[in-house]
Amino acid sequence: MNLVEFLQDLSQKGVRLWSEGGKLRSGGSQEVLTPEVIALLKEHKTEILHLLSKLPDISQIYPLSYGQKGLWFLWKLSPDNHNYNVSTAMRMYCQVDIIAWQQTFQELKKRHPLLRTTFPEWGDRPVQQVHENQELDFLQIDASTWSEEELHKKVVEAHRYPFDLETDSVIRVRWFTVSNQNHVMLLTFHHIVFDGWSGNLIAKEIPQLYQAICKGEEYCLSPLNYSYQDYVRWQKELVEGEKGEKLWEYWQQKLAGDLPVLNLPTDRPRPPIQTDNGAAYPFKLSEKLTQQLKELAKQEGVTPNMVLLAAFQILLYRYTGQEDILVGSPTAGRTRPEFASIVGHFVDSVVMRADLSGNPCFRDFLSQVRQTVLGSLAHQDYPFALIVERLQQERDPSRSPLFQASFVLQKLLAESQDTQKLAYSGTKEKALINLGGLEVETFVFDQFESQFDVFMQMLEENSYLFGFLKYNTDLFDEQTIAGMVAHFQTLVEGIVSNPEQRVGELPIFSETEKQQLLVTWNDTKTDYPTDKCIYQLFEEQVEKTPNAVAVVYEQQSLTYSQLNRKANQLAHYLQKLGVVPDTLVGICIERSIEMVVGLLAILKAGGAYVPLDPSYPSERLAYMVSDAQVSLLLTQESLVTLLPELDAQIVCLDSNENLWSDHSQDNLSSEVIPSNLGYVIYTSGSTGKPKGVAMSQGSLVNLLQWQQQETIVGQGAKTLQFAPISFDVSFQEIFSTWCSGGTLVLVSSELRLDPLALMEFLTHNQVERLFLPFVALQQLASMAYQCQNLPPLREIVTAGEQLQVTLDLVEMMKRLPQCRLQNQYGPSESHVVSAYTLEGDAEKWPKLPPIGRPIANAKLYVLSREQQPVPVGVPGELYIGGAGLANGYLNRLELTSQKFISNPFENSKASKLYKTGDLARYLADGNIEFLGRIDHQVKIRGYRIETGEIEATITQYAIVKETVVLATENNQGNKHLVAYLVLETETPASSNPEVSETEQIRKLKQYLKERLPEYMIPSGFVVLSQLPLTPSGKVNRKALPVPDNLSSVSTEFVAPETETEKVLAEIWAEVLGIEKVGIHDNFFDLGGHSLIATQVVSRVRKAFAMEISVSTLFENSTIAKLAENLVEQQLEQVDSNILEQILAEVDG
Repeated sequence: MNLVEFLQDLSQKGVRLWSEGGKLRSGGSQEVLTPEVIALLKEHKTEILHLLSKLPDISQIYPLSYGQKGLWFLWKLSPDNHNYNVSTAMRMYCQVDIIAWQQTFQELKKRHPLLRTTFPEWGDRPVQQVHENQELDFLQIDASTWSEEELHKKVVEAHRYPFDLETDSVIRVRWFTVSNQNHVMLLTFHHIVFDGWSGNLIAKEIPQLYQAICKGEEYCLSPLNYSYQDYVRWQKELVEGEKGEKLWEYWQQKLAGDLPVLNLPTDRPRPPIQTDNGAAYPFKLSEKLTQQLKELAKQEGVTPNMVLLAAFQILLYRYTGQEDILVGSPTAGRTRPEFASIVGHFVDSVVMRADLSGNPCFRDFLSQVRQTVLGSLAHQDYPFALIVERLQQERDPSRSPLFQASFVLQKLLAESQDTQKLAYSGTKEKALINLGGLEVETFVFDQFESQFDVFMQMLEENSYLFGFLKYNTDLFDEQTIAGMVAHFQTLVEGIVSNPEQRVGELPIFSETEKQQLLVTWNDTKTDYPTDKCIYQLFEEQVEKTPNAVAVVYEQQSLTYSQLNRKANQLAHYLQKLGVVPDTLVGICIERSIEMVVGLLAILKAGGAYVPLDPSYPSERLAYMVSDAQVSLLLTQESLVTLLPELDAQIVCLDSNENLWSDHSQDNLSSEVIPSNLGYVIYTSGSTGKPKGVAMSQGSLVNLLQWQQQETIVGQGAKTLQFAPISFDVSFQEIFSTWCSGGTLVLVSSELRLDPLALMEFLTHNQVERLFLPFVALQQLASMAYQCQNLPPLREIVTAGEQLQVTLDLVEMMKRLPQCRLQNQYGPSESHVVSAYTLEGDAEKWPKLPPIGRPIANAKLYVLSREQQPVPVGVPGELYIGGAGLANGYLNRLELTSQKFISNPFENSKASKLYKTGDLARYLADGNIEFLGRIDHQVKIRGYRIETGEIEATITQYAIVKETVVLATENNQGNKHLVAYLVLETETPASSNPEVSETEQIRKLKQYLKERLPEYMIPSGFVVLSQLPLTPSGKVNRKALPVPDNLSSVSTEFVAPETETEKVLAEIWAEVLGIEKVGIHDNFFDLGGHSLIATQVVSRVRKAFAMEISVSTLFENSTIAKLAENLVEQQLEQVDSNILEQILAEVDG
């Protein structure tokens, strides 16, 4: 029998053995001491006593607490990480006795066993081994030649130096001697043996020990009757007993259902693996506000902690719009008095879940928070790490588990403020402290490693509250956090002023910030002809350039004068048929000169046109004609038989010209005014029936005036007419061209659908300006490389969908150095309301350009669901106001009142806002970023996801031409993401065409894993020859095929083939407790988690006799990838051995 292993195994199970007067004594867990074990102890008593005398540490091996296991795993995952180094530093301006200080810390280690503990692996589990005699890690450093800046830098470096938990001391002292009268002492612990409470303990004990040593006296600290191992044993018994099960039932109920993931708006994309780079932003609540807060707490029967926690949760709600908020809070973890004097890692976390649904008033919400806090504290003994493990939430390496925001309020006690200041010296301004008769100064340096997205730490001192908002610097800029802190302070002020106010309406802005959001960034007032209608702007241009070409289609063309005369004749005829202001005239016609003449004639007659797309189903056309009560329809002979039976007079523009050819060619006299309608355009409706957007002449005149002032193309420039007239962009194409003396170039339906032919058409016709939806623009750009010459484009305007600056687009724009790209935004209910211009080096353009700022006389607001302004950077619904708004929906009063609401920011009842249903956010410079449709926002496994972000990342990959990402649901009701792809065929950026589609998708997935969190990577990929489009050129999401059995990436079982794969599969199957593992199965999808990962790594090391880290498994979470990694390591090792052999032979 191996006695060493036998004794260590007993120690691991909680049995303590020691020698006392030559006798073998035992203690601890008596359940383990079965008759068989006792018999063995008796049999080998002599050898055991001998071993204990020679190797006193041999039996001092103990299990870890749940909190320690988590920290040990994190260290194993990233051994060079300093995230859990806890330091305090102080400066002494006096002569010191270095030997006395060394003895002080040696005594401290002697008193607290955990400070002389290492954490090796025992089998495939970590253990803690207490050492009877471990040398103090004390280093005196000569800093006499350093500047203050260099000293500060070296102290930070010493703090950040990583611990090796398996072999190193978990406490170290670095003594920087600047001079005999100037010293900096840095004391660093690893968090696995230390917490805030421990900091207070040692801050009290160090002065007493130091004074006793200096005086040569015995120190008189209270004896420690319990050890950390007693705590570990108590925790284990609690968890495994009846009380533990009841505690678990509480947390299971509190954390039931889909758990939310906090989606704070970040300044940068979230790294796929969580980082720990942090900083802290300090703040202070005034004495008056602190007093008001305490008074409110007293009135409501709660603690100040509860009020502040409620305020913090409301702040997170206002920043995310999430009604279900999880916030963590650290607890001391010492609910039993016997553990109060022990240095160790007792601190734990509880989760506070807040329900803000229904927009409750603050007082009601505070009552909810009170119950939550009391319940959480009553059940705090159940280890947080075990809650995480038993909930079996899907692991997300980019975030901390369960909660991503934390809050704590700590109190500095008057009787021990000096020692507590020492414990918090890393987070406060310089403070003078009396330490063992010496007056020392805290040495302040940053040690704000971030374990969460944000952590609000507040401290109460005397009559005021101060705090730090700690944050991850890889996610947030200091400016963002400063704004968050300011909003928190304003929020608290609002709460104490009016606790009856609803949480969604409590103030968070200063007056200056509110002015900027509501007024300054909407200061767009510009003069425009408010007394004119559309046709008048055209007629003014006819006077200026009568002989310029106004429109071209194939071999036909008309000058401005000719177009005006033709339209006048038809308009006189329309008036004869009864067209007056606000008469709705239908027009259903193919692309032709007659089409634009008809549009212009309707407007000249005083009517409003209702475009009807000939490609629409007859049932839809019939509904639109009936809904608009169209009594007159302009069409062409070839379409008459295709139209549904209509109760309207039909006029064929191509065959009935004789009916108006003898009418006057002079301009008409019309009673139409700017408030009359210009057009009614039908858009899709959520009920399945289209709805007519009724746009006034005045709104459209404002748009045309802005476009004229904004454009850079000169008079006479050619503009392509691309959009069907049933889409509002066509109005902009046609009339912005005619109001500036340009030439409108019509293109046939066949050509507009063929990108290569369209590009050649543009070049042949020397077109200078384009209006295109993004999909059409991308298709054109993907063909540009095939064209030797490009058209002389000066301006490209895109709208209708999120603009993505793709590789193809960049390449095309580099060949068009004189051309600018303008991203315009505006739904049919307002036409264009904002614009963002891209010029210069296309390679420097943002991949997802913002939609810009409001155009002339338009107003934009980003609001919460309570229609309150949201802070800069925070997503909200985009609302539109100003001169560009439509009158509403034709004959849909109820829907109009729902979508066109009174403007709460203006006194006029006539002022309206349109609810767009679009998600957007303000950027710091006042530009607005479009984030997608609110109804395209999906939630998968608790994560709120913008599919537009995934689409943008996918399209940056060389082989992808276009993509759409949807969330789909399988038969079990589980949601997953599916990416529909159109792959490049032949472009400079495309991959080797010989590579299979499956291999290309595999590489794409790897590319995405390097850029996106795991939960944002589609689980299915469907390759299409092209994306289905609506008539307007937008992606038709409803027409995308069902993804079942269409994915290019199979998740079917693939058996291991190589010896390495077989060994790994066997290890996984054993550890995970499953029958078989395929080489493409994901370790974490199979139920693996962090602690199981350490077991896998331990077994892999033994099986292959090579070193791998836990992070290697995280990065290679399938058998295939891990096997590939191991083989590469083996090859590198072989290469290294061969090299050494060659060098040895050369030396020989």
